[in-house]
Amino acid sequence: MKFLIIRFSSIGDIVLTTPVVRCLKKQIPEGQIHYTTKYTFRSLIESNPYIDKVHYYNNDLDALIEELKQENFDYIIDLHHNLRTLKVKRALGKKAFSFNKLNIEKWIYTNFKWNVMPDVHIVDRYLDTLKSFGVKNDGEGLDYFIPEKHKVKETDIPASHHAGYIGVVIGAALNTKKMPMEKLQHICRLIDHPIILLGGKEDAENGKLIAANDPVKIYNACGKFAINESADLVRRAKLIITHDTGLMHIAAAFRKKIISIWGNTVPAFGMSAYFGNTIPSDIQFGVAPLYCRPCSKIGYKKCPHDHFKCMRKQDEIQIAEKAKQQLGK
Repeated sequence: MKFLIIRFSSIGDIVLTTPVVRCLKKQIPEGQIHYTTKYTFRSLIESNPYIDKVHYYNNDLDALIEELKQENFDYIIDLHHNLRTLKVKRALGKKAFSFNKLNIEKWIYTNFKWNVMPDVHIVDRYLDTLKSFGVKNDGEGLDYFIPEKHKVKETDIPASHHAGYIGVVIGAALNTKKMPMEKLQHICRLIDHPIILLGGKEDAENGKLIAANDPVKIYNACGKFAINESADLVRRAKLIITHDTGLMHIAAAFRKKIISIWGNTVPAFGMSAYFGNTIPSDIQFGVAPLYCRPCSKIGYKKCPHDHFKCMRKQDEIQIAEKAKQQLGK
């Protein structure tokens, strides 16, 4: 049997599909597993040993479809389920299984604040697409594979952090998922332990401002490392403090202790840190009750109500205290 798994983006969502890839390959070992994603995210899956072949989408859907037609797949596992994947499925004309995005339930929750979401993680909803093949969740959690060449050298981080550090993820895809700068600065001041700030190039300037408070204790890695290298810094951390981001899911893949900070989104959407059958190590911080939260299933560039209480009311003293407790365990 030949399977095509589709998930075009983004970092966290792709990492959350890894149990599907692993369970399918291990439980149907004779099956060939192909995966298609955006070329931008190739480093997330190119080293996955459970994938036989990867097909990249590089802003030319017609070209991708022509490439996929040559493979003559038996089944399509659609873990993205949007108009673009609908076009792919129609063009290939093969039996397809698509996961339930629960968009109606999310719309009700964000618009009326009625939580009608099932208590089911998105990983299990992804795995539901494999029921017809008798594939079950193996409980092993998420996967992330870092090639040896992408691992961070000791000389690439300060000697003061070689004995261990806390990783603080300061970025997020949208601003309403991010704590205000002064909150992040306060948390880092309160933590008496080496810290590495994690984020993309867009977070580099904010990282510089935070690290300026104590450049010996705080190392700003934002924008200095590629995704696999950042993942390696997550792997080596004692603890990860993070917003609702892709690095949170990478931290879960490495079974790290996590403190997750939630703004306009909520864990009830089913996308919290996923540990499989292992004991969860995710302490979640969110402002509740709050009449306007959640306001979006994804997020906004700015608070639609202009007060941003979901982040401005976060208790950074408690966050720092929990970090101290986690280090002591």
